Amino acid sequence: MKYTPQQLLHDPFLNKGTAFSQAERDQYGLNGLLPSAIQSLSQQVKQAYAQYETKPTALLKRQFLMQLFNTNHVLFYQLFSQHIAEFMPIVYDPTIADTIENYSALFVEPQNATYLNINAQNQIESALKHSANGRDIRLIVVTDAEGILGIGDWGTQGVDIAVGKLMVYTAAAGIDPSQVLPVVLDAGTNNQALLDDDLYLGLRQKRVYGEAYHAFVDRFVAAAEGMFPNLYLHFEDFGRANAADILDQYQDQYTVFNDDIQGTGIIVLAGLLGAMNISKQKLTDQVYMSFGAGTAGAGIVARVYDEFIQQGLSADEARKHFYLVDKQGLLFDDDPTLTPAQKHFARSRSEFAHPEALTSLAAAVTAVHPTVLVGTSTQPGTFTQSIVEDMAAHTERPIIFPLSNPTKLAEATAEDLIKWTDGRALVATGIPAADVTYDGVTYAIGQANNALVYPGLGLGTIAATSKRLTDGMISAAAHSLGGLVDVDQPGAAVLPPVTKLDQFSKTVANAVAAQAVAEKLNQNPITDVKAAVAAMQWQPVYHDLDIEPEV
Repeated sequence: MKYTPQQLLHDPFLNKGTAFSQAERDQYGLNGLLPSAIQSLSQQVKQAYAQYETKPTALLKRQFLMQLFNTNHVLFYQLFSQHIAEFMPIVYDPTIADTIENYSALFVEPQNATYLNINAQNQIESALKHSANGRDIRLIVVTDAEGILGIGDWGTQGVDIAVGKLMVYTAAAGIDPSQVLPVVLDAGTNNQALLDDDLYLGLRQKRVYGEAYHAFVDRFVAAAEGMFPNLYLHFEDFGRANAADILDQYQDQYTVFNDDIQGTGIIVLAGLLGAMNISKQKLTDQVYMSFGAGTAGAGIVARVYDEFIQQGLSADEARKHFYLVDKQGLLFDDDPTLTPAQKHFARSRSEFAHPEALTSLAAAVTAVHPTVLVGTSTQPGTFTQSIVEDMAAHTERPIIFPLSNPTKLAEATAEDLIKWTDGRALVATGIPAADVTYDGVTYAIGQANNALVYPGLGLGTIAATSKRLTDGMISAAAHSLGGLVDVDQPGAAVLPPVTKLDQFSKTVANAVAAQAVAEKLNQNPITDVKAAVAAMQWQPVYHDLDIEPEV
């Protein structure tokens, strides 16, 4: 393909901006189209960060970074890699919730995304082909945006979650940005505010369900898998009614991953393993209560339950350790509204003297005495002082993970949890939390952010050319992450810090790839797993261009 000077300057995969050398400017007709000075990448990074620092709000900071991303991928990712802990809450959660809610109003350009329309399914194949533009796509993040973070149905505006996830894949694990594609499946929206908004960029119709919806998903999956034979397909933020069914349908056919069901489960399991390393307790001795039994809550429970079985318990023995609490209180097996995932862990009323009274989290905690309390409820402040003190009165090291995000939806703050338990709680939060100093000890707070695990999981799976993503590979990821906790440090966190995200993403990738090879899932011969992972990692540096000028 031949490139005109203007095409080259507007292609973020190739553009170097002021770092084009004089020889490149001569060759590609760029003289006079750029300032005369030739900068190094390090100078560009310094300049860009100084501009970033002038932005007064998180939203404006994110808009600046997205403009940079749209212009020059190498510069964006080199800057991101140098400030990864600082940028994570800007590029992704919690700031991304603001950009999703305002996506149509703030729209500038599509950021290499593919927008698929349920009413125009004959365009799916051509849309994917034109979006890829000849690139070797290895990773797609796809959403239908019905269950975005804790903020619900945002229709086409939810495409930003796919864009943001892929940025983290590259920044954390080094997956080549030329090999990724964000996709949104626009099946309508039930968000009336969007339907009434003149600026809304998606379909103006109620969300489609049932056979028509599944036919849409099927056609997309068939097209993507047929067009990109080495594909790792990541499903993100699908609604409760569809997420588990889609995963169940495809996980034995293709290399697929659902972050809400599997990713959150992996990171919580890793946090529990880290907590066990600190407390010196056994995982299979824990009593686990989930407050919030939707896609994420039930998915986490399923992952931890599988680990109980892997550690030697029978299925029936393991199930006795888990309790689900939702808006109606403790879930019982005679409730006709339960999903299959919920029903598997629902309790019998005969287990309790007064089951009719267990209609709140407080009542359930008092009756069950959990040692682990995980919140995915999106109900802010529901881990109250009285509930936490009740829990702490019956276990030496209560494990409490308020995971709902963004910040305004968290079940509790880390500071309160440490204070209410006299420093005994082992805490992880769903959003970044500052260290907590209490009674002379500084407690590092782990962030149970899926970004700690899904980039390395994807990198390891792709590097291993694995035919499937298996439970064994997922367990290997959790154990590799949980083993990184420094248990000798007073106030140690249950999970490693985001500041080292790029380092432990490689640790996770190596463990996952090794497990894939051990299970004989690799499609290409691999003699050195670590070398295969390293060879797959892209570095944000400028290279000589291998393109033909049209000048």
